[in-house]
Amino acid sequence: MTGAPSLAACLHSMRAVVLDTDGVITDSARTHAAAWKSAFDACLSAAGGQRPFDPVDDYLQYVDGRSRQDGAAAFLHSRGLELPLGSPDDAPGTDTVGAVAARKDELFTASLHHRAVATWPGTVRLLRALRDHGVPCAAVSASRHATELLAAADLLGLFQAVVDGNEVRRLHLPGKPDPALFLEAARRLGVPAEDTAVVEDALAGVEAGRRGEFGLVVGVDRTAGPYSATALRRRGADVVVSDPGELLTSGEGE
Repeated sequence: MTGAPSLAACLHSMRAVVLDTDGVITDSARTHAAAWKSAFDACLSAAGGQRPFDPVDDYLQYVDGRSRQDGAAAFLHSRGLELPLGSPDDAPGTDTVGAVAARKDELFTASLHHRAVATWPGTVRLLRALRDHGVPCAAVSASRHATELLAAADLLGLFQAVVDGNEVRRLHLPGKPDPALFLEAARRLGVPAEDTAVVEDALAGVEAGRRGEFGLVVGVDRTAGPYSATALRRRGADVVVSDPGELLTSGEGE
């Protein structure tokens, strides 16, 4: 149909698409970053008042795309704070990595009760076009809230599979940059990795897509900052866009 959205050429040979959730589908990265800042700054203050957590640079470099436990450990290690690991079941606090991660989750969960998380319109357009073209999609996230957020946005019907943080924990999947999360999503879609595209905004996630030998790795650069298109390409992105909606064409002449 003339004028109907069509898929960009890079997607034509792909039989499935796996998309990260935070920052790609939902505009939740800022909410996550704010929760991390509160949790980390309390820990840094308790350790002697170090430089506060930067919700842009530190978030992108150390926690974006990782599980809460891995992200907390990576950032604290970068500041020379070697806390006991603890466990994901630790009470919120500052004395273990697990406690810091639990405090972040407590803050993030509380924020969801006050403000709905928006979705990225360009991504929603892409998802609908993929559905119309018969291309199955999966959403992945290290966050256990991903399915809840997608349901609240009325987007679950656009996905044939969702692998969220609850599934990561149940299946004991290693976090990004290990490709296990993406590979599990492709397995559920029944499509080999080499015929599947990954759409991801985090450096660790792009690296995971490359390590998993996916047929196409799309990096999403919404920051225009130091971890931008060049960094995404260095980690393995084949294509970099500022919004997944750029993976659509007008359809004219199709």
